[in-house]
Amino acid sequence: MTIIHDWTPEKAKAFGKENLVFQHGLHERPMFDDEGLARLLDRYPRELLGVFTMGEDPKAWTTWRKGSAGNLSGDQLLEAAKAGRIWLNLRHTNDHVPEYAALCDEIFAEKESKVPGLKTFKRDLGMLISSANAQVFYHLDVPLVSLWQVRGVKKVWVYPVADPYVGELALEKIVLRETAEQFAFDPAWDAGAQAVELTPGTMVTWKQNAPHRIENGPMLNVSISIEFMTPPALMRANVIYANGVLRRRLGANPRVQAGFGPTALGKLAVARGAKALNLQTPHVRHLPVTFGLDAARPGVLVEGA
Repeated sequence: MTIIHDWTPEKAKAFGKENLVFQHGLHERPMFDDEGLARLLDRYPRELLGVFTMGEDPKAWTTWRKGSAGNLSGDQLLEAAKAGRIWLNLRHTNDHVPEYAALCDEIFAEKESKVPGLKTFKRDLGMLISSANAQVFYHLDVPLVSLWQVRGVKKVWVYPVADPYVGELALEKIVLRETAEQFAFDPAWDAGAQAVELTPGTMVTWKQNAPHRIENGPMLNVSISIEFMTPPALMRANVIYANGVLRRRLGANPRVQAGFGPTALGKLAVARGAKALNLQTPHVRHLPVTFGLDAARPGVLVEGA
């Protein structure tokens, strides 16, 4: 039995190239009930667990703050997510918990069996456990992404990969890691976005580098975020990287080429050479830890912890 229920030849052909919505059956699996999530939080490496809170204004992306889970148990962390305004991000769950490694393999085996010629690598299956009304600010990702809703309801806005939503200069800065993936947002852009309501059993995937933002409904949300690369996606990332190098080093005004033509292949060589020579030093944004979670009072943030 397939995980996704509504594969069609049209969707298979467009996968990885267009914004698509699918229906799936992962929300019916018991591994995502309260007991399963609490045990996952106990088993996931605590030093890798992302704990975040944020403001309510979708424009105020600088209110995204990092916290610490301390020694809270999985049950306590789940209660904190239910009671507070936090976003728990378990990146690369597939690298640390065997059941999720198996799930990742299952998902990609199906994708590659349904999509002609699809080859995937750099697979990151992450779990997201987040509070009622929490949000993720306007941002974009370098890899391809699919977002699977398991519990709760959230709304996702996906924007075109074009000005004014994201220009080539802004895209280069993100790929070169000169700036954060989050950046300034204008609410007027919602008029040009594709808005998708995710309910349990819905998955959305979008074009590579498409800006997007997320708002939870008034309940606990559980989602699976999957990032991955394909040969065309990796080529595009390297072309953008090379464009940034050429613009900064030679004052060129390059454009993004699709496919594997001579110009794109030349830029692949430029990107690899620049990385080997460390010509671009990434300015990695490390958020300071500004709060902790209170074991005795679920949902309460302890400032300055």
